[in-house]
Amino acid sequence: MESPRIRMVLVAPSHPGNIGAAARAMKNMALDDLVLVNPKQFPDAEATARASAADDLLSAARVVPTLAQALEGCGFVAATTSRDRDQYFRVMDVRDAAARIVAESRRAPAAVVFGAERTGLTNEELETAHALIRIPASSLYPSLNLSMAVQLVSYELFRARSGALPELPADPPAAPLASPAEMERLYAHLAQVLEEIEFRDRTQSGTHLMGRIRRFLQRAELDHNEVSILRGILTAVQSRRRPAGGPR
Repeated sequence: MESPRIRMVLVAPSHPGNIGAAARAMKNMALDDLVLVNPKQFPDAEATARASAADDLLSAARVVPTLAQALEGCGFVAATTSRDRDQYFRVMDVRDAAARIVAESRRAPAAVVFGAERTGLTNEELETAHALIRIPASSLYPSLNLSMAVQLVSYELFRARSGALPELPADPPAAPLASPAEMERLYAHLAQVLEEIEFRDRTQSGTHLMGRIRRFLQRAELDHNEVSILRGILTAVQSRRRPAGGPR
């Protein structure tokens, strides 16, 4: 089986044993790209012991300080969650998400993001994703151990790659998705223009506008050219604004 361009990203894992078990789960399912964001304790003897025969994958794992760095070079990004979120996130069943991730990985590296054991991913971290992955579990206790979540997602990815799951109904668009870094630059540019034209959040807390904008643009799955178009529009808005006190 061809090595996939699928990156597994663990954000702030606190237990080294879970890191090792995640590496083993990945090797079981022929995945080899592991990135750790600000792990509490790594490298560690317990991680190596739990990795078992996957110590080579563990030793090759990259450690970075931020999620943005972990996602560099990626196109499609999916994030795991067990908590209820508002309706503005796209949520996919793990099996459907696996088929989509495999399809997307054929045109650009794809990533799956997992949160810390106790807290999961923050809303800000989730906003970097195009979709959220929901693993079906008991409503009485839906939270999975980190390494178990990695194992289940890795298994579904393996099945999708081996042809056990149907292909997506349509081929992905030809142009690659905009990278997370390009999207962040778009959001920063948009926030700047909104401030310049004094278009501000009218909600009571005054903190929801950019979050809502980020979520619907992530759902839109913009490619590089579309991001360039939007930023060109924003630049044109900035250049046409009337200077303070000047003529209309």
